[in-house]
Amino acid sequence: MATNFPLIDVSGTPRERGRQYGQQAADRIKRGIEHYSSQLEARKLGWDDIRDITKRFEPTIALFDASYIEEMHGIAEGAGVEYAAVVLLNARTELLKLAQRREKGEPMPEDPDGCTGLVALPEATASGRLIHAQNWDWKVECTETAVVLRVRSDDGPDILTFTEAGVLARFGFNSVGISITGNYLECERDYRKLGVPLALIRRKVLEQTQLALAMRCVYATPKSASNNIIVGHANGVAINFECVPDETFQIFPENGVIVHANHFQSSVALTKLEDRGIANMPDSLYRDIRVRDLLRPHIGSLTTNHVKAALFDDFETPFAVCRPPRESLSANSNNQSATVAMIVMEPERGIMEVAMLPALNRHFTSYSLDMAIVKPNSAKTTRGPAASSAA
Repeated sequence: MATNFPLIDVSGTPRERGRQYGQQAADRIKRGIEHYSSQLEARKLGWDDIRDITKRFEPTIALFDASYIEEMHGIAEGAGVEYAAVVLLNARTELLKLAQRREKGEPMPEDPDGCTGLVALPEATASGRLIHAQNWDWKVECTETAVVLRVRSDDGPDILTFTEAGVLARFGFNSVGISITGNYLECERDYRKLGVPLALIRRKVLEQTQLALAMRCVYATPKSASNNIIVGHANGVAINFECVPDETFQIFPENGVIVHANHFQSSVALTKLEDRGIANMPDSLYRDIRVRDLLRPHIGSLTTNHVKAALFDDFETPFAVCRPPRESLSANSNNQSATVAMIVMEPERGIMEVAMLPALNRHFTSYSLDMAIVKPNSAKTTRGPAASSAA
């Protein structure tokens, strides 16, 4: 079995980038479409329904950024699939949940998209560089559908993102040093209205040259459902945003560190909301505690090795920070879930390290991006390593 994710390089106009993306990742895109469409069909949501729902997203997407529609059309053309299938990939969180809601009273069809994310600010690290990392817990099948996408842009920063093939962004950073990770939350306000798909919000964050505008994308964009998003900058700022469709709560670093799993931490949020995710992810309650406790003795001298060791934690496996493949908690699902990937980023260096199925494999592949980070109170620019596909 392969132990690394392919690198997809794209450039040009949105349509051109989409076609290049679709051509290079066609097999993985088709696998992803087959997997999610079969999940939806099992919930009595056929292709006519999928096409209808994706059309309902279009006005919201077009108002948010019409170029994303162009890029998704290009992906469809390049991969030889229909456009609605690419929208399905980019809105799969929303579509899977909407399918579940069509059958009220039935248990969850699968485990939620759980994760553990963290940021260590420069004052907490040995190198004085920000570290931003994530364990992505999802379907084992996604080892065959995920990619690392490098976008070279003529009118904005370049982007390096780990994502599912055909999806515009998930976790990553851009060439000016803005980074993002995100993970699942759930509350009673979810899916009352259709908002902007989360994948497109994450891509918009990575297209910004100013941290303030990146944070505004997270804070102010209407969403269909809850989500936790950490936005950082290589120059030493990071904020965790616990987002619900109509409100956003902030979590700030403690001792230079943020750690977040899949439950609400904000005391304000907890007085206003019903956290509905814990029943499906009870391990979330201790995953962030475990990671925080493992990092604490090293604060001030943290390295990527310390971060990796914390994210490799196997306490209470298979319900662990780093979990091997295990059966879904849902009685009506044959899915296996796992920590599909560990992503460790040092944006100042322009480096993203990724390990596939880290509970079983500790081999990291390194992906890089040329950086152009402007330091505060200085006209100097730092340059990252030359771009390369793997280490």
